[in-house]
Amino acid sequence: MNRRESLRALGLIAAGAGVLTTACNGESAHEARIIAETSDKLSGVTDWEHERTQKLREERFFTAHEMATIAVLADIIIPEDEVSGCASDAGVPDFIEFIVKDIPSNQVPMRGGLKWMDIQCQKRYAHTFITCTEKQQLAFVEEIAYPDKAKPEMQQGAAFFSLMRNLTASGFYTTEMGVKDIGYVGNRPGVWNGVPEDILREHGFDPDKFLG
Repeated sequence: MNRRESLRALGLIAAGAGVLTTACNGESAHEARIIAETSDKLSGVTDWEHERTQKLREERFFTAHEMATIAVLADIIIPEDEVSGCASDAGVPDFIEFIVKDIPSNQVPMRGGLKWMDIQCQKRYAHTFITCTEKQQLAFVEEIAYPDKAKPEMQQGAAFFSLMRNLTASGFYTTEMGVKDIGYVGNRPGVWNGVPEDILREHGFDPDKFLG
C-alpha cells in the first residue's frame, strides 16, 4: 500500500482541509507554520504576539525521547514515497513541538498518549515504542489507527493517535513538500488551444479543414 492509499484508508484525503483546521483548533495551520519557522516580525502581528512567539520558540516542551517517538509515528503516518519525503523530512516533529506550546490544551493528550504507548509496548514487547522493531511498531499502530475498530482497552491510544495523525497532516501539508505531494499547482493562466476535434465533429465540421 503506497502513501496515498494509506491516507485514503485513514480518511485524510476525504477530510481534506478540515483535517488541517481541526488539528489547530480553528487556527490556520499555514499561519501557524509560518509563525513557527520565522524569527521576523510578521505583518499584522502585534509586538506582544511577536514576543510571545519568540519565547515559545526558545522553550522546549517535549523531551528528546518524546521527540524521537513523535518522529517515528509521524513517518509511519506519512512515509517517504516516490513523490516526496516523509513527515520528518518536512519538519513535522518541530511543527508539533511548536503547536503544543502555542495551544497548551494539546500538551496533556500528547504527553499522556506517548507515555501510554511506551507502557503498552513495555508490557507487550519489553521495549519502549521507539526501541521496538519496525514490525512490532506497525502492528501496534494498526490497533489504534482506526478508532471504530479499536478494542475498548485501546481507545485511549486511538484517541491519541487521531490527534497525532491530525497534527502530522497539518504539519506536512502546509509545507512546500506537502503541497507538491498532493499536486496542488495554484492559480495558473489558461491556455486556449482551439475547439477540441471531437466537438468540431459533433457539430458537423471537419477538423482538418476547419483547423487547417
